[in-house]
Amino acid sequence: MARFIFITGGVVSSLGKGLMAASLAALLQARGYRVRLRKFDPYLNVDPGTMSPYQHGEVYVTDDGAETDLDLGHYERFTGVSARQSDNVTSGRIYQSIIQRERRGDYLGATVQVIPHVTDAIKEFARAEVDDLDFVLCEIGGTVGDIESLPFMEAIRQLRNDLGRDQTCFVHLTLVPYIAAAGELKTKPTQHSVRDLTSLGIQPDVLVCRCEHPLPENERAKIALFCNVPKEAVIPALDASSIYAVPSQYHAAGLDGAVLRSFGLPFEPAPDLRRWGDIMERLENPEGEVTIGVVGKYVGLADAYKSLNEALVHGGIANRVKVNIRWLDAELFAEDESEIASKLEPLHAILVPGGFGERGSEGKIASVRFARERRVPYFGICLGMQMACIEGARNTAGIASASTTEFGPTDEPVVGLITEWMTAEGLEKRAAGGDLGGTMRLGAYPGTLAGNSHVAGIYGSTEISERHRHRYEVNVHYRPALEEAGMVFSGMSPDGALPEIVERPDHPWFIGVQFHPELKSKPFDPHPLFKSFIAAAVKQSRLV
Repeated sequence: MARFIFITGGVVSSLGKGLMAASLAALLQARGYRVRLRKFDPYLNVDPGTMSPYQHGEVYVTDDGAETDLDLGHYERFTGVSARQSDNVTSGRIYQSIIQRERRGDYLGATVQVIPHVTDAIKEFARAEVDDLDFVLCEIGGTVGDIESLPFMEAIRQLRNDLGRDQTCFVHLTLVPYIAAAGELKTKPTQHSVRDLTSLGIQPDVLVCRCEHPLPENERAKIALFCNVPKEAVIPALDASSIYAVPSQYHAAGLDGAVLRSFGLPFEPAPDLRRWGDIMERLENPEGEVTIGVVGKYVGLADAYKSLNEALVHGGIANRVKVNIRWLDAELFAEDESEIASKLEPLHAILVPGGFGERGSEGKIASVRFARERRVPYFGICLGMQMACIEGARNTAGIASASTTEFGPTDEPVVGLITEWMTAEGLEKRAAGGDLGGTMRLGAYPGTLAGNSHVAGIYGSTEISERHRHRYEVNVHYRPALEEAGMVFSGMSPDGALPEIVERPDHPWFIGVQFHPELKSKPFDPHPLFKSFIAAAVKQSRLV
């Protein structure tokens, strides 16, 4: 029977609950346990799919087509366990399902209330599909005291009563701030946070204390005394040099041992952390470095491209080099070619990521042209592939007005709205004026690669499966003109209708992909395209 670990946060947001949850799962996994992680998001959106990246960071997409919170990316990268639709739920999704049931008459005339109906729906979600697991880690979004998170707090309180003390553990992450003027760490915010949590009927079993300075033993003892937890269950969590150092750091601080003790389980022998040690050895002892320019639309918020950032780091790990990422706002690129060149010339490779909307598109197209003409390694992802095709159409195929219908009506729709495509279940259809949420081509789809292509060599296969999230596609009717001008369509959907990959054989490294390979990259298993892209950047660095 699966044991449940409920992870809550207090004092302030952005303390790293998701990273802590992922690290704890990795530690339990390293001890031989089977784990799965889930995220409860209290906001009223059904999912983050229609939210701006500036609001909520990137949207992480699962194989089964769910648009989810970016923390699920941490979960996958740290454990290698593929996330599913059932691993992320929001208040919006919970209320949507309850209202649908009420409209059908499923409640048989009962008054629908937060307790028991909303809390029962949350508990139903938490306990679904867990039969083959040892531990289910459930992270509650937000912080204690948020109005919108109260139904989730009540649901996990009830779950302890339902499942029993030996099947549940509450881990609470708080902040222990350092007051520079006083030269002291202050435990009072943690005490207040735990008091608020216990007022909801939840007594934490383990406290994780984020702090900038080491937590003295007397302060640990004070926290333990006031918060009613054993001293060994007060875990200091200091800043780490890399997120991939966090699992080992939490183990050294005793997190996994404290959790296992709360379940009455043995915490010896120690977990096997050799792969994390190897990752850190490569990060801390690089044999060189490269600079990658990411020309994007949401560069003002690092979390907007979280998986992309990590995939580039993974490519560096694979090549034993440090990857310096230079974030470039595509919208600020001027028409002046000399100014564009001044920003791009110092780079060893250029990447244009996914995005939506016209803003910054001309700067992205200018970046593609620079990479093509200067023979700098170029990687286009989703919109980045579409911009590569539009640039090629305009500047090599003689289609001067080439554009995309995403930006408005055009006489040369090199990129257009995809209205139907094949799935494993059959034909999917979409209308231009339909709902935005959950209506894109989402999730894992197969692709077929040309046997003599660059990408087939990189993958070592002609059959691939990658995760998609897009509403527009390169128009296959422009394939002959683009191929005549030097761009090869080296990857297609199995039915040959949808372009998946383009490349330029006459270029050192020029690849555009319609999917999002960054979503499947892991530190111990870097995605082959990122591994190859960074290798090309290393080669370019020796030419500069």
